[in-house]
Amino acid sequence: MIGLRHLETLDAIREAGSLVEAAERLHVTQSALSHQLRDLEDRLGVSLLNRRTRPVRFTVAGERLLALADQVLPLMRQGLRDIRSLATGQSGRLHLAIECHACFQWLMPALDRFREQWPQVELDLSAAFAFAPQPALLRGDLDMVISSDPVEHDALLWLPLFSYELVLAVARDSVLAARDFIDAQSLADQTLITYPVERERLDIFTAFLDHAGVEPAQIRRTELTPMMIQLVAAGRGVAALPNWAISEYLQHDLICSVPLGKQGVWRTLHAGIRREEAEVPFLQEFIQTAKQESLRGLQGIRAAS
Repeated sequence: MIGLRHLETLDAIREAGSLVEAAERLHVTQSALSHQLRDLEDRLGVSLLNRRTRPVRFTVAGERLLALADQVLPLMRQGLRDIRSLATGQSGRLHLAIECHACFQWLMPALDRFREQWPQVELDLSAAFAFAPQPALLRGDLDMVISSDPVEHDALLWLPLFSYELVLAVARDSVLAARDFIDAQSLADQTLITYPVERERLDIFTAFLDHAGVEPAQIRRTELTPMMIQLVAAGRGVAALPNWAISEYLQHDLICSVPLGKQGVWRTLHAGIRREEAEVPFLQEFIQTAKQESLRGLQGIRAAS
């Protein structure tokens, strides 16, 4: 069987032009190098070198092995460099899924900044609206999940990014707009506009309505936040959204926002990673970048403890 050591030996002989210099490059004795070469020739049943010439010349069989070495050795060397980079956390893969439609507002600047700082990291982003991302994180299909509803698991670590208030977006002429806060029962006769995801993944239900045992009169779904705002502004329903996601629309007087409950409903967005990768430098850097970009660019949020 031919090994990498044999290919490296032939490559060194070609570059050095003699067995003496090749032995020096490989840090072995000339007799050890000659023995290794003889062993290879015996295994193959052919001569690889014409030892009578100076510099040594390769036979046809030797040239064929050198062609193989030219294909294999660069791949092996690059692979070893990649493995060393992975071992030091300088390169790797960050496949990210996010359970928040509105989060792209702050996430994209964070991703752009991260790409500049870590160009060797393979980056991929998907919206986790059509599949369960946390089992995918456990399987290794994903490397990070952004969620406000982390599922505790011994193998996962959830790191807080920032906290935000969930508020109710209502039309400016709605009777709800004059309220100091919205109680759950007030939504019993309202059309609730939501993103098209399961109710157990919507904060308005898990953190507010379900506790009071209240169901809205109707539920209407739309994928786009601007469309949701247009429907609210037209009096076609109400929507529960992060306070920072509607700040621009409030500034343009398109809608009004009212707190949910007397104390308000505050949620924390988390980044989930596998616990075994908690010390990977580029994962730590991305989480820090996400925190910085969100706190710098979003209104109404606060740092999460």
